[in-house]
Amino acid sequence: MKKLFAAFAVALLSVSSAFAQITIPSPTINAKSWLLLDATSDQILASNEPDMRIEPASLTKLMTAYVVFDALNEKRITMDQMVTVSTKAWKVDAESSKMFIEPRVPVSVHDLVYGLIVQSGNDAAVALAETIAGTEDAFVAMMNREAERIGMKSTHFSNSHGLPSPENYSTARDLATLASHLAVDHPELYKIYSTKEFTYNKIRQPNRNRLLWLDPTVDGMKTGHTENAGYCLISTAKRPNGKNGDRRLISIVLGTSSDQMRTQESQKLLNWGFLNFDTVRLYAKDEAVDTPNVWKGSQNSLKIGFNHDLYVTVPKGTADKIKTSLTRKDPLVAPIDKNSTVGTLKVTADGKTIAELPVLALEQVGQAGMFGRALDSLRLLLH
Repeated sequence: MKKLFAAFAVALLSVSSAFAQITIPSPTINAKSWLLLDATSDQILASNEPDMRIEPASLTKLMTAYVVFDALNEKRITMDQMVTVSTKAWKVDAESSKMFIEPRVPVSVHDLVYGLIVQSGNDAAVALAETIAGTEDAFVAMMNREAERIGMKSTHFSNSHGLPSPENYSTARDLATLASHLAVDHPELYKIYSTKEFTYNKIRQPNRNRLLWLDPTVDGMKTGHTENAGYCLISTAKRPNGKNGDRRLISIVLGTSSDQMRTQESQKLLNWGFLNFDTVRLYAKDEAVDTPNVWKGSQNSLKIGFNHDLYVTVPKGTADKIKTSLTRKDPLVAPIDKNSTVGTLKVTADGKTIAELPVLALEQVGQAGMFGRALDSLRLLLH
């Protein structure tokens, strides 16, 4: 399912942003690089220098968490598992953010996960990496494999925490992809990102994401800061979307001049997106877009559509101008595998293309018997 989601997201992101940006003037955001993603439709609503290579600082820990969440879901580790802290984890840069674990004092995976996410603990990152992969280097290899799998084409990780390294880099576009996957692939564990504070070793530390206190619709995600990276914030908010349920936006603001500035500009970007756009559900998961004929098959027709709810985002007030057109790969000849691509849906609004998306077979169709195949072969010659 993760691979199917990744393929869909890449297809939509690659063509969807032009219409929105041409129609609605982008806001002025005081940051080196920024991007606003509608995570519900996977459309980029606006951006500036989205492919600029940047130092991700502690935003690196989003991928650390993603790999940890995978390990938890696959039962390779458990939240109540106790971990012995290595000297390397304890000694990680003393001037950097830490949760203050101590060597020879066992700590639970639960506390390490909260220390990683809420306190941005570099020591927690190393301890989790060693628990899952044996060494931090082996864990970093896992991080880079996941980055490649989900389509982060301009990213490379060299550590689990984000402390400065020439080989630790990313872009706003790639970080938006990662943030979206975190929320979609691990919805239950993702909720930890809304935790406002965490206490470990009798040291209480607040979440550095100030928007958690300023905007009740914000439920994540991560801050980052080094001298070279500046002040960075990936923030996400979920607000009601009328009859279409809730809608999630993710803002990526990189390289601002202060903690206050990254908070202010992120809030501005989120509000701009919610105020200026509507997100509309075109088709429900497994809803038939069409039921074309099948040749040489064990059945005469096939339901085709999408294996996920299909949303599109358009400038506010233009939802009634959305039109779709379907192009099929006719003739459709059995056998046909479920989830195989059988056509393309083109989505336009006000005459401008929003997206072109692969349409899938929603069911498996086997071959007909010998007589049926022979009959359809003749019909195809006359078709």
